[in-house]
Amino acid sequence: MIAPLDIPVTPDAAARAAALEALVPVLRTPRCVLRAPRLTDFEALHDITGTERGAHMGGPWTAEQTWSDFCGMTATWLLRGHGGWTIEHAGEIAGFVLIGTEPGDAEHELGWLLVDRFEGRGLAFEAAGAARDHARHVLHLPSLASYVTIGNVRSERLAARLGARPAGTAYDGTVTIWRHWSAGETT
Repeated sequence: MIAPLDIPVTPDAAARAAALEALVPVLRTPRCVLRAPRLTDFEALHDITGTERGAHMGGPWTAEQTWSDFCGMTATWLLRGHGGWTIEHAGEIAGFVLIGTEPGDAEHELGWLLVDRFEGRGLAFEAAGAARDHARHVLHLPSLASYVTIGNVRSERLAARLGARPAGTAYDGTVTIWRHWSAGETT
């Protein structure tokens, strides 16, 4: 596969991409900025999904699989009005958080991935909390869940810390559904 960054982008195409990027809401936490994904973020995502760090997602993934996922989490902004954000911390890419809907999901999903050197600092909690609050108070989604592979202890702990509760399994019992809220619940 030719790396996506190896194919040049013309100035006109770059201007169109920048105009679309400007439509994605920027969320800020005390230590993070959640912004629209950019083409240059692909390598950071593949550093997660293309290694053993991606094992809880069925990885490690090939560059083609990562590219497909990257395009999907970016395209849902156009298709559904929500999608993936790149998490920046101190000017560096710390990871990704998304409000998404993937094949097999029964409801909107809150997901997160962190670059290994940024784990253990509470950044995923801040970023996922900001995305969760956006989903509830801005998008008014009727429900929100995180799909966590059983045994992914860090993500299970984060889901619980975010206030989610286990609500059954999915994907042949390999994933716990962590429910943030259901239709009709109030805060």
